[in-house]
Amino acid sequence: MLSLGTYPVITLKAARVKRDEARMAMAHGADLSEQRKLEKADRARKRKTEEMEAAGLPGPGTFEFVAREWLQVKHRPAVSEGHAKTTQTRLEKMVFPWLGRRPIAEIEPPELLDCLRQIEARGALETTHRVKDACSQVFRYGVSTGVCARNPAADLREALKPVPTRHFAAIIDPKGATQLLRDVADYRGNPITRAALRLSAMLLLRPGELRRIEWAWVDFETATLTLPSSVMKRRKDEKVNGLPHVVPLAAQAVEIFGELHPLTMHSRYVFPSILTREKCMSENTVRSALRRLGYANDEMTAHGFRAMARTMLAEQLNVQPEIIEAQLAHAVSDSLGRAYNRTQYLAQRREMMTKWADYLDALRSPSYASQ
Repeated sequence: MLSLGTYPVITLKAARVKRDEARMAMAHGADLSEQRKLEKADRARKRKTEEMEAAGLPGPGTFEFVAREWLQVKHRPAVSEGHAKTTQTRLEKMVFPWLGRRPIAEIEPPELLDCLRQIEARGALETTHRVKDACSQVFRYGVSTGVCARNPAADLREALKPVPTRHFAAIIDPKGATQLLRDVADYRGNPITRAALRLSAMLLLRPGELRRIEWAWVDFETATLTLPSSVMKRRKDEKVNGLPHVVPLAAQAVEIFGELHPLTMHSRYVFPSILTREKCMSENTVRSALRRLGYANDEMTAHGFRAMARTMLAEQLNVQPEIIEAQLAHAVSDSLGRAYNRTQYLAQRREMMTKWADYLDALRSPSYASQ
């Protein structure tokens, strides 16, 4: 049974014509009942979209509507709040003004490319690729939820300018490291900053991990520093469920922590802010200290101490790469290997950290050949 309209709006003659057309369509395999349901749903969606647009909101099925749903349902639970906020801001400023109110199912690769090219034209190549990746995830979410049939971002892989490979500036040769270590030893600024510089070279930590060290994590008896998973550079689920990162402390590192203890023991942090002990040291403190020592940003950075250690431990001290990687807290590609690297090599890493601290002392020594 199929309704053809209401008499007298639809005359008998018109009804017969519609009947014949319906019979012909059914003879060719059409499901008229299902087709009408889809048309009704489409009209309802369009009405809802128009109502939301009139209220200044993105309608269902638009790119912005799907993107905001993806941000809330998939992205925010999987990443840090800062990362989620950055992604949201990029979409709001760089994509929504051009594609936000477009039906996501109608967006084709050239239209998305035009939007991305506006970011690329500013020279922000890395941001362009990150925005494309975010859009790609939105489209994939749209495919999985049935609001679009394909991901046009996947066709743009070769359409954008590549991001130039950049590394943190670092001194990675013994001669340069010798001068750097001697300059650090002669640093005449804040003694807490000087200690941060020395431990930056010694502990192989990321700058953000170093400045957040709390006294509760330092164990003088076992000569270890245990960083909770929550402060490590990991995925959100790993920050919650991952194992802590244990750093064996060489005698020289223990000595530096001992010197710092009477200076900052009343703060939660080993390296408190100079403005308030309730916060940790600023992310710019070590970098600014390096600038005062005469090292430009393209010569040495706070993060560069990790590259220095990684390179020289392998090339000068012949330490096995997997032990260095474990100390750097670099995760491997599979979950089994990731868990293994975070729990093993503690004895080997303790030996390595002692060897590294001794080597730094030797480089800094006035008798070293590269002086």
